[in-house]
Amino acid sequence: MAGHNKGICPEPISLKIYSTRVVNLTLVDLPGITKVPVGDQPEDIESQIRELVLKYISNPNSIILAVVTANTDMATSESLKMAKECDPDGRRTLAVVTKLDLMDAGTDAIDILCGRVIPVKLGIIGIVNRSQQDIMDNKSIKDALKDEAAFLQRKYPTLANRNGTPYLAKTLNRLLMHHIRDCLPDLKTRVNVMVSQFQSLLNSYGEDVSDKSQTLLQIITKFASAYCCTIEGTARNIETTELCGGARICYIFHETFGRTLDSIHPLAGLTKMDILTAIRNATGPRPALFVPEVSFELLVKRQIRRLEEPSLRCVELVHEEMQRIIQHCGTEVQQEMLRFPKLHERIVDVVTHLLRRRLPTTNTMVENLVAIELAYINTKHPDFHKDAALVSSLLKSVEEDGRPQRPVNKRHNLPLHVNQSSSSLVGDAERDVPKNHAVNLYNYEQVTNVVASLSNYFPGIRPEKEGYTEDSPSVTPTHQSDGKGVLSPQKPVNLLPEVPMQTSRKLSEREQRDCDVIERLIKSYFYIVRKSIQDSVPKAVMHFLVNFVKDNLQSELVTHLYKSDQAEELLNESEHIAQRRKEAADMLKALQQAGHIISEIRETHMW
Repeated sequence: MAGHNKGICPEPISLKIYSTRVVNLTLVDLPGITKVPVGDQPEDIESQIRELVLKYISNPNSIILAVVTANTDMATSESLKMAKECDPDGRRTLAVVTKLDLMDAGTDAIDILCGRVIPVKLGIIGIVNRSQQDIMDNKSIKDALKDEAAFLQRKYPTLANRNGTPYLAKTLNRLLMHHIRDCLPDLKTRVNVMVSQFQSLLNSYGEDVSDKSQTLLQIITKFASAYCCTIEGTARNIETTELCGGARICYIFHETFGRTLDSIHPLAGLTKMDILTAIRNATGPRPALFVPEVSFELLVKRQIRRLEEPSLRCVELVHEEMQRIIQHCGTEVQQEMLRFPKLHERIVDVVTHLLRRRLPTTNTMVENLVAIELAYINTKHPDFHKDAALVSSLLKSVEEDGRPQRPVNKRHNLPLHVNQSSSSLVGDAERDVPKNHAVNLYNYEQVTNVVASLSNYFPGIRPEKEGYTEDSPSVTPTHQSDGKGVLSPQKPVNLLPEVPMQTSRKLSEREQRDCDVIERLIKSYFYIVRKSIQDSVPKAVMHFLVNFVKDNLQSELVTHLYKSDQAEELLNESEHIAQRRKEAADMLKALQQAGHIISEIRETHMW
């Protein structure tokens, strides 16, 4: 076993040979496989040596010298076995048989040297080494070569010219030259590619900073330009795996925000009873002859307010994307950011602060857009006026076709209808009274009779015991004079039942018609407002946030960062970047030298 620390960890012996008669060589003497640990060797010494040998002979540019001894069985040689594993075709393997002079008497190595035992494509060369005694006697290499040649002529006369140490040297020289010639074109290509790669890597690390103020201004300008180009879509290195920058903002406007608004139904959250309640509340104490406009405004404003939340969410999404652009605004800028981490941190802070400063202004503008729509319900809008006119004409046709013309009580200016039982005309205010009581509204005694009669239909209506009696249909009130000849009851009379809770019930024909009218008007006006919001919100976001940041980014960075007292601190390069630049420069220099040597070899040997 060769190498240092043989007892603990095997290491190869690397020999560099320089000569004017042969090409420069690097020989690596690898240790032999040890089956059984000796001394203080570890238990896995065999696997360690095997891994060490495979590390070197697996290199496709190496030539394998598989050394075997003539006095052992070549078929069980571990070196030939491992060489065949790494070089199955045998194109890089040359077998060397040593100790030809130590074979047993009556035996020779002719079959081995001729390749009859184990064939090797590059050949098998036998040599005679100096013995340990020769080394101790300081026998020279020249004398050893003479003795080797004499032994070969005497023992193997027919093979003497194709064996021996001199022939081995010539064979190695020839194999090495042929191997270099075959590998040189590919090697030249690989060296050129690596030179280009390391040159680009060195450029990415940048050169040493001489004028820090100028460098700082250049980095600020480059970052601002890359940021704006990412928004506008004119960056040189366009992202191909996902949407970013201006494309993502466009997606937010027309896909995320637009589809969200489209998904909001004009009547979301409204029921028939909600609409009917709003109509009733808008009429106050007066019975409604027509659908009140106040109820329409109340309900449509409620629906318009639903557009505010998605609009503000749109602003938030655009703000997040502009914050995200900082990390996706060009590879060149990102390299500068990695090179100067403190400058990167300050740039992020300035841009983040600028975006946050513009966020409240943009939100306020978007809120105002919705508030503007709520401030004035323009029922004369050209698109809405058509639907309103259509509803009006529809109502007129329904009134004319659905019931006869009703006479009017000219005295009280009330619409009248005929009571079927008495054939008398009564007003709309008396329609809910039972038909067997035709009432004169201005006869007090008849009113009390009606109240008593209504108690049979509505249990909640009861006359007060002190003020009224129920002995006869004609009830006489107990009253007192107020000094002006006007009668008034002693206590107030509770004539109304409790107000019923609005629950789902079947609507009357008129109630259904009124609800349909309001629903149609709400839909028409809501679509108009939604279309306006879909158009105006992206414009407001672009003006107050996106374009403002684009136009003021560089001036903001210069104002906060371009200061002479901060340049030294901001351009303090990270240690690992400086180390990597040095390593890349050294590697580039070595590759350039290798390329120069390869060119010289090709020119010298005309390859």
